[in-house]
This record gives sequence, structure tokens and C-alpha cells, in this order.
Amino acid sequence: MPTELGTKDGILIRIMQVSDYPNVKIFMADNFYNGEPLCETAEENVQKCYEKENDEYHISMIEEGTCLLALDQNNAGRIVGLVLAGPQIPSDLEKHRQEAAELEPNFWGRIAVFLSAVEIEANLFKRYDVPKLLYSHVTNVDATMRGKGLGARLAAALMEVGRSKGFPLMAAYCTSYYSARQKQALGMECVYEKAYADYKDANGQVVFKPAAPHTHVRVMAIKL
Repeated sequence: MPTELGTKDGILIRIMQVSDYPNVKIFMADNFYNGEPLCETAEENVQKCYEKENDEYHISMIEEGTCLLALDQNNAGRIVGLVLAGPQIPSDLEKHRQEAAELEPNFWGRIAVFLSAVEIEANLFKRYDVPKLLYSHVTNVDATMRGKGLGARLAAALMEVGRSKGFPLMAAYCTSYYSARQKQALGMECVYEKAYADYKDANGQVVFKPAAPHTHVRVMAIKL
């Protein structure tokens, strides 16, 4: 599959390289961690929570050739969007549960425990009877580019990457209402959802309280 996946309105989408990661981290600090609905509610620097472990995870996905960048060719190739995605297999469900259980109770640890419970309950491998899937971990678009269809372009490009690599299924865990709506418009099916108001800690307190309309996490999937 070619490295460059298409240009429209001066925005090039291409496969991400490991050498891009320093700039990817800067972009995520400015756009993702300050804009993702759950992270927005944190009272700590979420990017600094398990930074080394998350860097290693992100780089492992980049090495799979399943991560994408959107670059503004009219502005010195500035990053304006990205996708971090990678393969998952059935044994990852238990692996992620164990990893999440061992994390400190900081904000990122609480997110990991929550998403592990969601993926176990959704169990896409059993639902679709597949041995592997392509997991869209993060899709993020620069605030100045939102509402212009770039997120949809990135998701569609990732589907093509998934098909080229032989993945039978692509999935995304959408913590944002708008992300789920966008992926549904591309043909992805909501196969599981959980209201944030229903997820509580041992004291009966709601753990995550993002602003409306972000009321649920939604598991979106599509056969490739």
C-alpha cells in the first residue's frame, strides 16, 4: 500500500512514521488531551500519566503501519489531524484488564479500567467471530479544521489501510458524541454503549462527568 493516501483541498493524508512521533506528541498535547471529553474533566495533566508506557504503546502502533497523519501542504506540512490505530487479538481483552488493574488510581488509570470493562462487555471477537481486528485508538483533528470532513476522511482512509492489511473488522471506542456520529455516517454500527452516569466507583460516585452531549461511550464497528 502506498505511503500517501490522497490529497484534497491541500490536506495530504499519509501513513505515520516513527520519526513523526515527537511532533505527534506536541499535536496531541495541544488538541487531544485538551479536547477529548473525558480528559477535559481531569484535574491533572493526563498526558503525563504513564507517559513512557503510552509513548511505547503509540510507537508500537506506528510500527504496524496502521497510523495516519493529515498534513496541511499549504502551511509547511503542519499536522492538522491524526489517527493512532493498531491490531488487537482476543487475548488482549484479558491482557488489558490485568494491565488496567495494576495501574495507579490516577486519571489515566481510571480511564484504562473503564475502557477495559467496556471492551470485555462488548467482546467484538465473539460478536463478529473474528480472530483479529483493527482498533482505532485515537482520531484527532486540529480545532481550526473541525467541521470540514477531515475526521471522516481519516476514518475512511483507515478502513482502506485495514482492508489492505487483511483485517476483517475495524472498531473504535468513541467517548465523544460527535466522533460516534461521524463514524456512524461512514457505515459503522454502534454495537454497545454505556452511559457515563451509570459508571460509578466503590462509593457509588459517578467517575466521569463530561459535558453534554457526551453522555455515553459507544463501541462502533464495521466489517472490512
